[in-house]
Amino acid sequence: MEKSRPLIVKVLVCSGILLVSVLLGICAGSAWISPQKLLADVLADGLSPDERIVLYIRLPRVLAAILAGSALAVSGAIIQSVLGNPLAAPNIIGVNSGAGLFTVLCTAFFPSAVRLIPAAAFWGALAAVLSVYGIARKTGASRMTIVLTGVGISSLLNAAIDTITTLYPDVLAGISSFKTGGVSGVNISSLFPAWIFIIAGITAAFMLSHDLDVLALGENTAGSLGMNVGAIRFACLAAAAVLAGAAVSFSGLIGFVGLVVPHISRKIAGSSENTAVLPLCAIIGGAFLTICDILARTLFSPYEMPLGIVVSYIGVPFFLWLLIRKKEARHNA
Repeated sequence: MEKSRPLIVKVLVCSGILLVSVLLGICAGSAWISPQKLLADVLADGLSPDERIVLYIRLPRVLAAILAGSALAVSGAIIQSVLGNPLAAPNIIGVNSGAGLFTVLCTAFFPSAVRLIPAAAFWGALAAVLSVYGIARKTGASRMTIVLTGVGISSLLNAAIDTITTLYPDVLAGISSFKTGGVSGVNISSLFPAWIFIIAGITAAFMLSHDLDVLALGENTAGSLGMNVGAIRFACLAAAAVLAGAAVSFSGLIGFVGLVVPHISRKIAGSSENTAVLPLCAIIGGAFLTICDILARTLFSPYEMPLGIVVSYIGVPFFLWLLIRKKEARHNA
């Protein structure tokens, strides 16, 4: 019965959850602003203090959470599909770290070129994902070895980030918050042009979703159907890099969204077909990160927990559960 439900119904339900999370994200914080009071302030003349809080603080971070969550979730689903590994994710195989390194390098050597950061993050993410994929192809590595290779590359890239910030201490004054990840300091202007990269990346991912499904059948089968396997694989990884890089450029190194959300989306879709999974990833990813951000700013109010820490509390147990489940599946096979 679950599989017989139309996908559109599931998309609408998830969209409703996203809208509720947006409303909560606007209203919740160190001080609750009720929708009724906010509506009354909007209808009144002038900007009230509550309207300023919503307009300049809460709305930008809600938009940032939606964009980053959607981008990282879709990027994770693409990477898992291309590598054929359900444990792969942008943060685990070093994609986020590659984007972070190039972001730090751009800030260190071109401090005034703020608009170059999303592009720099993209090239860093692409270099990282192609490195992992290239090593996997050359060595004929197993799925678990791909993850371990990614972890090693991620550690190396993080060490490079620490090196740059040590040599250039003025780089990213908030480096600790950047490495943890969060959207608390985001404003509308800092989302440009990253949001353009994210919209373009998600659009490209949707257009490539059918090709991803064909690619999942295996290289020989995909090739026999007339697909240019190498070109499609590179296009998919480039789309994943665009998404991860753009998200990292304004939200920092938030982890595990690209691991958790694709699995949730496949469960809800009742299928592993990317034509069904990717749209759900975009919606659920935005809702997931928005809800995590709400928890980050309300659980210990008036103190605020970094968003990346809240996501890690959810993502790490989920990752360990996946490892245990895979081990049990191998034993039962």
